[in-house]
Amino acid sequence: MGRTQSVRAVNRSWTAALSAAAVTVGLSVAMATSVEADGHGGPCGQSAGGGSGSPGSLGSLGSTANSGSTGSLIGSLGSGSLGSATGSLANSLPWIIGSPDGALPVLTGRTKAIEMVTGPGSPNKSIEKYGVSGTDLGIMWDNGQGQVLMAFGDTFGDCDDPPTQWRSNVLFRSSDETLRDGMRIDSSPLAPPPPENYSKQIIDGLLDLPLGSFEFTVLPTAGVAVYEEDRDRWVQYVRFMSVREWGAPGEWTTNYSAVARSDDNGETWDVVVPTVRVNLDPMDPAFPDGIVPPAFSSNNGNWQMSAFVPGGDGYVYEFGTTSGRNGAARLARVPANPADLEDLNEYQYWTGTVWSPNIADAEPVIEEPVSELSVQWNDYLGKYIAMYTDVGGLKIRLADHPEGPWSGTQTLISPDTLPSLYGGFMHPWATGQYLYFVLTTWDRYNVIYMRTDLSKLDKMSPADQVDRPDPAKTGEQKLLRFDIPEDLPEEK
Repeated sequence: MGRTQSVRAVNRSWTAALSAAAVTVGLSVAMATSVEADGHGGPCGQSAGGGSGSPGSLGSLGSTANSGSTGSLIGSLGSGSLGSATGSLANSLPWIIGSPDGALPVLTGRTKAIEMVTGPGSPNKSIEKYGVSGTDLGIMWDNGQGQVLMAFGDTFGDCDDPPTQWRSNVLFRSSDETLRDGMRIDSSPLAPPPPENYSKQIIDGLLDLPLGSFEFTVLPTAGVAVYEEDRDRWVQYVRFMSVREWGAPGEWTTNYSAVARSDDNGETWDVVVPTVRVNLDPMDPAFPDGIVPPAFSSNNGNWQMSAFVPGGDGYVYEFGTTSGRNGAARLARVPANPADLEDLNEYQYWTGTVWSPNIADAEPVIEEPVSELSVQWNDYLGKYIAMYTDVGGLKIRLADHPEGPWSGTQTLISPDTLPSLYGGFMHPWATGQYLYFVLTTWDRYNVIYMRTDLSKLDKMSPADQVDRPDPAKTGEQKLLRFDIPEDLPEEK
C-alpha cells in the first residue's frame, strides 16, 4: 500500500550519489537544422543559426525579435538560471530551433493538421489566457468526469520577462466533444497573481536544489484516471520523468521516473514516493523525514517513460520505455485502483508468455526504437493502436491485445515532410473513421492538433510484420505550405 508524499528537497547524501556516472541511451531523431523562411528562431526569438545547442552551452543561439516579442532569451540563458529550482534553460531545451509563430503545416494525403492547440495562432488564446507561448507534448487522458486532461512539457510565457516565465510542465482541461474542428480548452490550474492568467507548474520534482543542479526539468510522459470506490471519486495520475542531463538530440539521462497523484482534477499534485523508479546506481536511498524510495533495480531504466492504457478488464496497463529515443517498449499491468497503482509490488510484467511479479522478467513487446509512446483501443479498427516517433517519422502499429503481437509499422507523417516532429499523443475520445492526435515540432515549439483518415489506412493483421512504405516516398504526402495565423480558418 503506497502513501502519497509531497517532497520538495532531498537529502544531500542522495544528491551526491546522483553525481555518479549514468547510462545514457538514445537515438537522434531527424530534426530540422534550419528555421523556416521567416527567419525566426526559438520560443522567444533566438536565432537557430546552424544547428542544435549542446548541453550546458548556448550552441549557436543568437537573439532576434519575434512576433512582437522584444525580450531576448539570451539573458536568462547566460545567467545559468531561470529563477526556478527545477532547471536552467541552457540545459533544459538545447534543441529548440524555431519560433512559436503558429504556422500550420498544410499536407496532402490522409493526415492533416487542423489547428494549433497552443501558441500564436491558436483559437484557444493560450498566451492571453494561460501565459503559454511555447510548449510541447500534450499527453491526453479521460478524467472520468466529462473532460480530457492534457499535460504539457517545458513551457514558456512572456518573452519580455527575464526568465521567460519558464515552467517544467502545465495542464489544460477540455470538455470539447466535437473533435473534427479542433480542441477548445476550458481551464488550466493557475498560479496566484501576479501575473494573472498564468498556468502554474503542476508537478515539482524530488530534487529541489539551487539552479536545478541535478534535476533540470520534470516532464509528464503518461496520464490515467482511476476510480476510488471507497471515497466515490476519480483520482488522476501522471507518470513523469526527472531529467538529469540532455545529450545530443534524441538522448537524455533521467534521475528517476515517478507517479504524481491529484485528488482535485489536476489542480494540485503530490509525488507518490513508493512509485519512484530510480535510474542511477550507486544509490543512497535517504529521503527527508525517513521516506525511502523502492530499492534500486538495474531494470528501472526500461521504465523511465510510459504510456497508460485503461484495460477495461480491471487492470491499468503501463508500457515502459527508456529515457531517450533508442529503447524498446515493455508492458506491465496493475489492478485499477489507487492502492495498487501506488504500490510497485502490485505490478506484473509481461514475459512474452505469462505475467510475472519480477520487473527483470519483462521482455519487449514493441521492438526498438520507440519514443514518446501513446497507446489506446480503437473501435473503428477493432484493435489497439500504438503511436510513437522514431527516425522514420510518426509511426503506428496495431495489435489485438496490449501484449501483442504488434504489426509492422505504418507512417502517418514522414520526416521528409516535417523533419522536426516528435511526440504524437492520441485523443482518448477519438472514435470512428478519423483518429485525432497532437504533435509537436521543434521548429515551432507548439502543439498541433492533427487527424488521420483510418479508412485509408491498411487494417493490418498483427501477424503482418511488413512495414508499409513512407507516404512521402510514395508521393502521397507532401508539405504544400505553412499557413500563417492570419490565414487560419475561423473557429466554427
